[in-house]
Amino acid sequence: MSDNSSLLRVSNASLLPPLVDWTPPTFTPAAQARVAATMVLFVFAAISNLALLISVSRGRGRRLASHLRPLILSLASADLMMTFVVMPLDMVWNVTVQWYAGDGLCKLLCFLKLFAMQTSAFILVVISLDRHHAILRPLDSLNAHRRNRRMLLTAWILSALIASPQLFIFRTVKAESEDFTQCVTHGSFHERWQETAYNMFHFVTLYVIPLLVMSCCYTCILIEINRQLHKSQEGESLRRSGTDMIPKARMKTLKMTVIIVMSFVVCWTPYYLLGIWYWFQPDMVKVTPEYIHHLLFVFGNLNTCCDPVIYGLFTPSFRADLARCCRCRPPADSPRSLDRLSARHESDPPKAT
Repeated sequence: MSDNSSLLRVSNASLLPPLVDWTPPTFTPAAQARVAATMVLFVFAAISNLALLISVSRGRGRRLASHLRPLILSLASADLMMTFVVMPLDMVWNVTVQWYAGDGLCKLLCFLKLFAMQTSAFILVVISLDRHHAILRPLDSLNAHRRNRRMLLTAWILSALIASPQLFIFRTVKAESEDFTQCVTHGSFHERWQETAYNMFHFVTLYVIPLLVMSCCYTCILIEINRQLHKSQEGESLRRSGTDMIPKARMKTLKMTVIIVMSFVVCWTPYYLLGIWYWFQPDMVKVTPEYIHHLLFVFGNLNTCCDPVIYGLFTPSFRADLARCCRCRPPADSPRSLDRLSARHESDPPKAT
């Protein structure tokens, strides 16, 4: 993606005239505030996601069901890619304004940035598909571990393939009248509609398709839960409430993933809407305050901090690991709700009624 919304103040379009009689951008107060806010998010996201990764791989989080652990590990890994690739690149680029790292790093870092964003979205899709199978096809839970690994591998490979054009369309361009070099897509497209189509393709793969798949999965889940509630009320099943018809750990995991998906939608929707507006009406940059562009991108990065917080709220084992690292007394209650219960119930098909 050309990342027009985060670099609106620099020349990043393919059809602009030669960079003559052009005033280079500066490190404005709005950009300074963006860098400061991104630095805060970077510190919090790095600490929280690293803690989550350690907890699930070596701490009490290992009690999670075997098919759930790769999902959480992949989500934390994708968030760490966003943290250590997207955020530092954004901060340094805003401070320097122009590009000093050469043509090779221009291509590589733009590829890694899109790869990180794409992977983060696709892993949420995999998590949604896993919850869909867990609720609607509980008898297939014995194959969940193998199925999830295949879906995760597909997500990582597909993300790399989709991001690969970045290696070819981004390049360093030097202004003719100023000592100014920028990493842009200038000259990579013959017509403006081609660049718009390229950006729209990534908008669809980064946001539209993941949103549609996740919405479809959770809509089907809600329909199934509602159907089971009606069956319970009509006496067609054992005497138990509708929520008890689904194991408590599975239901709690479902609630956690729904909130994680909602945080993704809330954080990134304004950023992508701004991008669409810019792609079809480039003059909007003249009428929209600069701080709006910076604020929306920072708000999108907030999603990277939300995932470990949401996981911690639903997982006592993660909180216990954090307490132990801080040399605090672990919580009095034993961390079972999403850990031991999950390991016992997620992998066992429900008994026939």
